[in-house]
Amino acid sequence: MIALGSDHGGYPLKERVKAYLDQAGIPYQDFGCDSTDSCDYPIYGKAAAEAVASGACEKGIVICTTGIGISITANKVKGIRCALCSDPLSAEMTRRHNDANMLAMGAGMVGPNLAERIVEVFLHTDFEGGRHARRVGLITAMEE
Repeated sequence: MIALGSDHGGYPLKERVKAYLDQAGIPYQDFGCDSTDSCDYPIYGKAAAEAVASGACEKGIVICTTGIGISITANKVKGIRCALCSDPLSAEMTRRHNDANMLAMGAGMVGPNLAERIVEVFLHTDFEGGRHARRVGLITAMEE
């Protein structure tokens, strides 16, 4: 299950991501928002991140206009490693090396076709472990 969250600026791209997930047969839970009416991204970024941190969802995708604010918000939740990605290589490497459990994108930065490819790569790339596991452990220890 994938947790989704966006603000009004990310809403149209989130809807495109939902269509992609539907087509791919990947289940998700949408934590809002539900329109392009102005709203506050921390509400929805936090809700999606808490679902991932609790284990209710395996990974999460959050979207605002730049991706910056909602990624900062998600990363405030203990256990979250949210990476802001604007290209498929970044999405691949953050999964392979950082075991990122959330992806943030900026709807004003990436178009819908590129966003679909970023999501695809993020969801289908495995963590390498090895020396990277030690580094992720050091990051996780900072939360204690």
